[in-house]
Amino acid sequence: MPPADPPAGGGPAGTAGPDHPGGPDDPGGPDDPAGPASDADDPVRAGGPDEPARASGGVRGVFTALGANLGIAATKFAAFAITGSASMLAESVHSLADCGNQVLLLVGRQRSRRAETEQHQFGFGTERYFYGFIVAVVLFTVGALFSVYEGLDRIAHPERVDSPAVAFAVLAVGIALESFSLRTAVVASRPARGPHGLVHFIRHAKAPELPTVLLEDMAALAGLGFALAGVTLSAITGRGEWDGAGSLAIGCLLGVVAVVLAIEMKSLLLGESASAEVVHAIVTALEDGPEVRRVIHLRTVHLGPDALLVAAKVAIRGDETGARIARGIDAAEARVRAAVPIAQVIYLEPDLYRAADADETDPAVAVLRDPGD
Repeated sequence: MPPADPPAGGGPAGTAGPDHPGGPDDPGGPDDPAGPASDADDPVRAGGPDEPARASGGVRGVFTALGANLGIAATKFAAFAITGSASMLAESVHSLADCGNQVLLLVGRQRSRRAETEQHQFGFGTERYFYGFIVAVVLFTVGALFSVYEGLDRIAHPERVDSPAVAFAVLAVGIALESFSLRTAVVASRPARGPHGLVHFIRHAKAPELPTVLLEDMAALAGLGFALAGVTLSAITGRGEWDGAGSLAIGCLLGVVAVVLAIEMKSLLLGESASAEVVHAIVTALEDGPEVRRVIHLRTVHLGPDALLVAAKVAIRGDETGARIARGIDAAEARVRAAVPIAQVIYLEPDLYRAADADETDPAVAVLRDPGD
């Protein structure tokens, strides 16, 4: 059949209204014995709104990065004042930009918790993605462009690096603090990424804070390496161009990180569907009962890191009464919320299955038919 319109949820299905148990304000629902509890180590169930341990891990990673960057920025600016190194100035601005970015992430997280309004009826969860995109803009404009400009200027007008020992000491302190911050972020990301690596986590995570901190910390450590190389070569050769080259390398690195971050945040802002594991769990839960013969059509979209909208057309038996259909839809919703606690908004449209009109290429239903893809 042609692509179906998203279910309206206006019939006996859907979550709207006080007569529908387990609505957006009741993640568990009275028929959901499991409630909203979830296992943070399960990538399907992780990310629910009632997971304070996992949520605090992301906040802890941001605060750790903020504290480290404040200390690093202060020492780098002091070192720049003493040495006049362009690499140290680029790194100082980089750390200062990172501080502002972590503040932006915390602001976005706080603002996303506002209650829904008549104009924004699904809440403000995506505001976290907006602030994540602003972080990418700040990283590119303040960090990358300034470092590139300073590097090119220092190459064109080289200056001697004074007191390189001071720069080496500050860079060593910076490497230690950034390593601690990165380790904290890596540990905090483990419950969410499960068996996957950091690259997979950064590409597929739905919460912007930890991936942003991980990217910034890895870029910071690489930038410190570039600064160390630039100052070292400048001190050995007596040529200030190497110091400018270090600043230029830092700027290019920050530009690449900013572009990667902007691409990921753009995808989240546009509205990403649930992961294949989560979609598989939703379809399994819907079909794991006598009320639903099969899922005909399914669409999901993240309303924020901890909120998922599920819209599905499900096949029922043709001899069902309206009351039994409504009870069956309620039961199916309860099963979905038990399997995927972040499924806060669910709209189910009952229909009769017609094999001749079936669309087996539906991207969501195909996940169940071949979950390995």
